[in-house]
Amino acid sequence: MSAELLRAREHFIQGMSRISHFWGFSKAMGAIYGAIYLSENPVSLDELVGQVGVSKGAVSTNVRTLERLGMVHKQIQLGDRKDYYIAETDFWKIVRGVLREREQSEFDQALRTVGESMVLVEGVDEDVATAVFYRERMQAMQSFFNNLDNLVGMLIALEDLRSKSVQGLFGKKET
Repeated sequence: MSAELLRAREHFIQGMSRISHFWGFSKAMGAIYGAIYLSENPVSLDELVGQVGVSKGAVSTNVRTLERLGMVHKQIQLGDRKDYYIAETDFWKIVRGVLREREQSEFDQALRTVGESMVLVEGVDEDVATAVFYRERMQAMQSFFNNLDNLVGMLIALEDLRSKSVQGLFGKKET
């Protein structure tokens, strides 16, 4: 591989690392996805260790997360005990997987926290003006989270419906 292509690959992997960190995932996870994404052939954990420069344990942990999010898929090669990975290239599937994962845990936690905070405010007898202010702000935040939760749920449902429609029309799953 030419020096220019190696620089482009490294630059891309570093960019994926930064984007991953921005979205609340580990930098290693982004770098691993970037390395798999730019691999023409399925990649083993050992190869990823060399390409990304993190421990095999970190690669293994992050690859499992990427698999759970639907960003990479395991591919078995006959006669080889190693697992190999390929990148999902349908970005809408990736977004759906990430939203589904985040929607379940993060939104539930956010809604629960706001609700619990509102209960605490309801019990306040003194400093009524501040309690009213807090209640208004918390209700606005709760409304926003509920709307966002509904929007994400709707996007996931629409994508599921689209996938099922394509499957119904052509009698096969999308790839």
